[in-house]
Amino acid sequence: MSKKNFTNIVILTGAGISAESGIKTFRDQNGLWENHDILDVATPQGFERDPELVHRFYNLRRAQLLSDEVKPNQAHFALARLEKEFNGQVVIVTQNVDNLHEKAGSKNVLHMHGELLKMRCSKSKQSFSISKDITSARACPCCLEEGNLRPHIVWFGERPFHMNEIQQALSTCDLFLSIGTSGQVYPAAMFVDLAKESLAHTVEFNTNSTDVSDKFDEHRLGKAGVEVEKFVDELLS
Repeated sequence: MSKKNFTNIVILTGAGISAESGIKTFRDQNGLWENHDILDVATPQGFERDPELVHRFYNLRRAQLLSDEVKPNQAHFALARLEKEFNGQVVIVTQNVDNLHEKAGSKNVLHMHGELLKMRCSKSKQSFSISKDITSARACPCCLEEGNLRPHIVWFGERPFHMNEIQQALSTCDLFLSIGTSGQVYPAAMFVDLAKESLAHTVEFNTNSTDVSDKFDEHRLGKAGVEVEKFVDELLS
């Protein structure tokens, strides 16, 4: 690292960090999500056409997340330790909809694409924690009407959550870490540019180089569970 006295860290995490915990990354190379067309399970229009299909899809994703086979890995624990021991601010911005950062002990987490363990009322926009399967027949806790609960997930065509908070954090950070994300999906793809406008030192963690690798000051190639833990050790020492 070229700079030591960091005070404000923003960390972007993507599917790569959760894949090491056994969570499937959803989208295959053929554009399908678990053999479903994206337009059927990840758009408001798909939910309007067939809400039961969408509920079944996310019920299966939720069941996998809550199973014994999925646990935080060393990268998650390293970031939680960084937040606890770092003498400054640490914000995790995640594209992932799982709860592995929280299970590892992280507190300051912004889920820009939503959360699998929450549902949302289509009318009031209020969200609710959920751990069991949902169907269209489930009455909403706030409006008491059936059919109004939808997954608390940002679908294609919808605005990500927490964008004002994320932009504020990026505007003041002096260290930006990108872990396990391809850098191809907007608006997350522009986060490294916003961080560099703040003169932040930028580090990319990935198993391979990406289309945006040349924008970063530093690169750590390898498994997140290894490289992130090593980096956190360096930072805290």
